[in-house]
Amino acid sequence: MHDTTAMLIELGAVILALGLLGRLAGRVGFSPIPLYLLAGLAFGQGGILPLEASEEFIATGAEIGVILLLLLLGLEYSASELVSSLKSQYPSGAVDFVLNAVPGAAMALLLGWGPIAAVALAGVTWISSSGVIAKVLGDLGRFGNRETPVILSILVLEDLSMAVYLPILTALLAGVSLAGGTVTLTIALATVGAVLYVALRHGRLISRAVSSDNAEMLLLVVLGLTLLVAGLAQELQVSAAVGAFLVGIALSGEAAEGASTLLTPLRDLFAAVFFVFFGLHTDPSDIPPVLLPALALAAVTTLTKIATGYWAAKRAGISAKGRWRTGGTLVARGEFSIVVAGLAVGVEPRIGSLATAYVLILVVVGPLAARWTEPLARRLTRRPPAEPLDTTVPAETAKATSAKG
Repeated sequence: MHDTTAMLIELGAVILALGLLGRLAGRVGFSPIPLYLLAGLAFGQGGILPLEASEEFIATGAEIGVILLLLLLGLEYSASELVSSLKSQYPSGAVDFVLNAVPGAAMALLLGWGPIAAVALAGVTWISSSGVIAKVLGDLGRFGNRETPVILSILVLEDLSMAVYLPILTALLAGVSLAGGTVTLTIALATVGAVLYVALRHGRLISRAVSSDNAEMLLLVVLGLTLLVAGLAQELQVSAAVGAFLVGIALSGEAAEGASTLLTPLRDLFAAVFFVFFGLHTDPSDIPPVLLPALALAAVTTLTKIATGYWAAKRAGISAKGRWRTGGTLVARGEFSIVVAGLAVGVEPRIGSLATAYVLILVVVGPLAARWTEPLARRLTRRPPAEPLDTTVPAETAKATSAKG
């Protein structure tokens, strides 16, 4: 009874604090994500008032938050739109990998951590945070923008790439044989392919089966289906977030619209819990020793992500404003970076603290970059006004002209 009471008090205090922080952020026109992270740091390890009783509940809520963020993002687009975007944007995925994975690998080698740590840190710097970016797009009201499908395509390419990258990294870390790693990779790719096939071929049937005039039934079926698919995807070495995103893609029409309306408040609640959870597991005392390398890496990969987004949007025929918005939106790193770092701490313990500092920097910079990259770029690239032509006639010329007249 005492543990339950303490959990309720802690959860109530956290959720109330999040509500007040969100209201404050809304009044100043600012994304609440950095404030949620700072709240997590205050309540986490080494913070002002560490939480204990509600930690397990918050961990589960954080998982649900990421799943709902990706589900709602998937509901915005149909399977055919996804496939056409992937076909047109796969070169952007290659550019994204080269520009953003190489700096992480180079930093690990410069620090003398070895090739396996280099592979891990490459993943930390490569993958943008789908969860943070989905929240930022919603906060800024950009789901309907022309550049949003380009952003989505790059995020999906990154998330699907995790189905290949994570089994390879896990095999390297565990020293698994080539045959064992190949089996894991094959299962992961087959799972993604099967879900995509079902979404493309039978999405309408799934939507009809899920659709209901009863809001309660629709909410339960969609949420249950999403959690089930996400869990199965995780079991098969595919990200739960990817599974949730594919469920959103499979649903369309009235089912998608109704589910989006019902799940949006839940998404906002659990997404806030996710960002708090991230801060809870960061000890502020671990950050100063790795702050300089993290800052350097953040500065470089902020520029490379902006360049990636700009190039991808330019290929898609987006205007200059949309190109800068695309690049700025892709800056944030988050959940995948932490997952990758967590896998690698057994090989190189310092990679955990470096990745935490790096992600904390970019999860704060990311929403700011999404909002301000385009206005700053417009101001910096604005041409100065041309000087007016001097139409004054010199005095001598005027005299000569009047004399001739």
